[in-house]
Amino acid sequence: MAIYVDFMQIEFKGYKWCHMLADTLQELHEFAAFIELDERLFHRNASYPHYDVTVQMRETAIEYGAIPADRRKIIECAKKLKVELHAQIAQSDNV
Repeated sequence: MAIYVDFMQIEFKGYKWCHMLADTLQELHEFAAFIELDERLFHRNASYPHYDVTVQMRETAIEYGAIPADRRKIIECAKKLKVELHAQIAQSDNV
């Protein structure tokens, strides 16, 4: 399992925020639950599915094995997760 966090520090509501992604959505959600992230931090309707995490949450994620990733790796993961999410949505529409 590989979880990635970027180096962004977007200021919003008094905090600095980063993004957390993974190789698969299942891995992403399992890791988020493991480090006790609020499910509301998951953004499925953004340009790519990801969790927003504060800089402090990012440090916790790294302590538990998340990998600080450069822009290239984040984009690679983002594309895979977007395809996976769209496939899941299409599959649920066909059920």
